[in-house]
Amino acid sequence: MPRLLSVNVGLPRDIAWRGEMVRTAVWKKPVQGRRMVRRLNIDGDGQGDLAGHGGEQRAVFVYQIESYHYWERQLNRNDFVFGQFGENFTVEGLSDEEVCIGDQYQIGGALFEVTQPRVTCYRVGIRMNNPQMPALLVSHKKPGFYLRVLQEGEVEAGNKIVKVADGPEHMTVEEIDAMLYLGRHSREQLERALRLPALSPGWRTSFQALLEQALSEKTASGNPGLTQVSGPPPAWPGFRPMRVSRMERESRSIVSLVFESADEHPLAAALPGQFVVLRLRPRPDSPPLLRNYSLSDAPSVDHYRVSVKQEANGAASTYVHTQVHVGDVLEVSAPRGAFTLRQSKSPVVLLSAGVGATPMMAMLHTLAAEASPRDVWWLFGARNHDEHPFAQEARRSLTTLPHSHSYILYSRPGQEDRPGLDFDAPGHLSVTVLKALGVPREADFYLCGPAAFLQDLTTGLVAWGITTDHVYTEIFGPTPSSTPGVVYTRPSLPPHPPAGSSGMGPLVSFARSGLSVHWVPAFQSLLELAEACDVPVRWSCRTGVCHSCESGLIAGSASYQPEPLERPAEGTLLICCSQPEGEIMLDL
Repeated sequence: MPRLLSVNVGLPRDIAWRGEMVRTAVWKKPVQGRRMVRRLNIDGDGQGDLAGHGGEQRAVFVYQIESYHYWERQLNRNDFVFGQFGENFTVEGLSDEEVCIGDQYQIGGALFEVTQPRVTCYRVGIRMNNPQMPALLVSHKKPGFYLRVLQEGEVEAGNKIVKVADGPEHMTVEEIDAMLYLGRHSREQLERALRLPALSPGWRTSFQALLEQALSEKTASGNPGLTQVSGPPPAWPGFRPMRVSRMERESRSIVSLVFESADEHPLAAALPGQFVVLRLRPRPDSPPLLRNYSLSDAPSVDHYRVSVKQEANGAASTYVHTQVHVGDVLEVSAPRGAFTLRQSKSPVVLLSAGVGATPMMAMLHTLAAEASPRDVWWLFGARNHDEHPFAQEARRSLTTLPHSHSYILYSRPGQEDRPGLDFDAPGHLSVTVLKALGVPREADFYLCGPAAFLQDLTTGLVAWGITTDHVYTEIFGPTPSSTPGVVYTRPSLPPHPPAGSSGMGPLVSFARSGLSVHWVPAFQSLLELAEACDVPVRWSCRTGVCHSCESGLIAGSASYQPEPLERPAEGTLLICCSQPEGEIMLDL
């Protein structure tokens, strides 16, 4: 009969790691005697990162002594102690290949239910002094699993572990883990997994995304269960020459460039909301400038339109506004990005401010071209009439929609701005405004604008009860970093070349950050280079498992070392385990 060998607890503490401080509770120590297990924790235990660990679904983590022995042989180590793998319960028996999601066990005075496999996390690599450990746990099929507490009670080392109920579908921890991280799943398996009442919501969402991919008629690559859908693969790698056929003034500070193919090959129609990257060369003796610009016109194979705002001290926007002319040939990437109009019957709310209207115009044109029966809300904020782009164009499109609504706010209306004609009211867009207008909460909300605008509206929508799967945002600049557990002790800096280095390797360009630097072989990965440059990045496992670091690959190629457990979507790259093979450009 399975037995509880050790009860291990630990509270969060800060440790030094790679020049940073990390808050973690991965260090667990055995306790003697009885210990109370509660709905969220064992008494004396805690988690350093509640976004990835802990909570009702992950109250207790279990690892097996048999896996201890396996890793002792694999890693040639004999220094393991109970709690070595960050587990709360070290057990004898209950292997990952036999325990099923939904199995229920009585241990001492408490009752538990199996909810999910281990969350892959770099901190187990810190604890094991082996950074590859997150990948090894998955690839060797020994992840361990979490328990939900169904009945609180006391436990202690030596307790027998008694199974009191079998999980439906009989899907093991090993099988579920491989389905998500190793791409080993069929449609039938995904459907069975989604019938598991005990499966934690996060894993359920991942399997739902994988099932939708499996049911889609379109061929797709990548793993939507691990990362947001990155959109279809780019129609071409790198850049193509395109001729500026027309330039139009949209407002005092925004000018549109209309591009046509310069090589007589048709363009690829974008999805409404996608962007292109321009490679601009103001000075032939300096690195090119890379800038992302949303397409602001209806999708077309004949032309692309981008609309560029003149930014104060903006090198790229100043070049576009003052030196680019009709007839010039510029380098343009294929359309890319996942901020796109979803097919749905729900109302659609297009929320934007300033130049954030650009991707919304593409969406509005698409809805108008389809004569969409959806309830369409066009909500826009500008400073005044002079800074109000696409005013007449948007009005024309809205008049073709049978169920359209428009509301325009000016933050600083001028004396000649006419209420009821140019704009509807003074002020800023907010959820309070949406409530007053009667915007339906069951809508899909699309947001684009300045960072503060996005933050305030996103926070307000969530507080209003809008679920995050119905809120879509587009950010023109770098996306916020996600570095779980890292406790920053120094102020953030704008992106810059790595300190003390004059690398002569291939040029690495971070497009959103506007930075190009040479690769330095001392770095183990593109992620490490980005971190040394203070380029905002997202990561979790750092070993090619979780895909949190998946980033757009605009141009160039890279090799993997180590090889990720599953390759990312075409046109993207896992920066945590890749190195450039030549000049490379990333959407970071």
